[in-house]
Formats: sequence, structure tokens, C-alpha cells
Amino acid sequence: MSNLRIKDLALNQRPYEKALQFGIEMLSDSELLALVLRCGTREISSLDLAQSILNAHPVNKGLVGLNYLSLEDLLKIRGVGKVKAFQLLAIAEISKRISRDKFKTGISFNNPSSIADYFMESLRYLTKERIYALMFNSANLLIGEVIISEGTVNKAIISPRELFLEALRHDAAGVVLLHNHPSGNPEPSASDIASTRNIRESGIMLGICLLDHIIVGDKCYVSMLERGLI
Repeated sequence: MSNLRIKDLALNQRPYEKALQFGIEMLSDSELLALVLRCGTREISSLDLAQSILNAHPVNKGLVGLNYLSLEDLLKIRGVGKVKAFQLLAIAEISKRISRDKFKTGISFNNPSSIADYFMESLRYLTKERIYALMFNSANLLIGEVIISEGTVNKAIISPRELFLEALRHDAAGVVLLHNHPSGNPEPSASDIASTRNIRESGIMLGICLLDHIIVGDKCYVSMLERGLI
């Protein structure tokens, strides 16, 4: 680290002044982050702190790394307290919601690709498997979205009882299951396929159709319906 204070920099090298003079798009990633953080500490400038944050994740460097850092991870970074940690978490969450909102207007919940795109930014950075149930009425309109369970890095348990209790509570005629694979590879495991078929059979007896089970990876997905697995 340089330990050079912001006020020691030339005016056109300070993030705020540089943005004023040349436009916000001319700032580097660390300068943008320093602008949000506003200040560092007595020992570390906001630019040095921003660079430390961008390098904090062991694998995912840069701004994308913010999506992989937890509150606990951030608090381990010298110069980051709770206020700055929540600022950074807010930035990551805002970026996910902006990306997700892009798909709202044209989303078709009859299309596995469209559903996967809509949920991609919410799921692809998770370090644990999370299972969603999308509830549909008899007109095939989305009427509810529920997190059914959250598991470990490579396993989440789908409870048919919890799933169908939620479906009955929503008066759903059909359900689409959706979950992530933190490895980035969306290929269904034998367990995924077996539990999905079991849920489908249970749903038939209750008059609630399992429409699809979509597994999301890193910028990719697998639809069990498209694969002919259900």
C-alpha cells in the first residue's frame, strides 16, 4: 500500500475532483469505491482501502468480488467497520437488483430461460444451495415466490411437506422449483432427479402440478423439463 493520503494527490487525481472534471465513467474501480467509502483511516487512505477490498476475495477479484464477501469477511479487512461493511453489502445488493430488474418487463414465466435469467443474479453468487418455489394459479400466472430451504455448499433438502403446504397456502395449481449450484455447474445430480420425480408424483396426488425444476449455475442453467427428466 502507498499510504498516500487523498489530500496529498494532485487535484485531478482525487476521485471526487476527477469525477467532476472528467466524468464519473473515467474513474477506475478503486476510485469509484473510494468515492463511495468517502474516507479511510488514519493509516489507510480511501483509495488504499478500496484496493484492499477489491483484492479481499481469494479467487474473485475486483468489483465482482463484492458479491462473494460476507459481513464477516468484510469486517476482517483492516479499515472496514460495520458502517462501511453494510455500505459495501448494499452496493452488491443494488447491483443484483438492477440486473434482475432488467428482466422484469419481458419475463415469461412459461419460459425456463427467462426464469433462469430473472433469478441468475440472485443465485449465482450464493455459497450455499437455496431452493425457491414459484407458485402459479390455474391461469398460469405467478402468484407467489417462496424460499423453501437453504442448505450447504453442495446440498439442500427439498421437503415435499413444506413445499406443498406453501402451495396449498397460496392456492397454487402449479409449482416451478428453482435452485442454485454454487459450483457454477448446473448439471442435476442423481439426488436432484430422484427428489424431483418424487415431488412430481406427490403433486399429482394433491392436484398440484410440478411444472419444472430449474437449476442455476454461473451464467447457465438446466431445465429438467427441457431435458425430459420429468
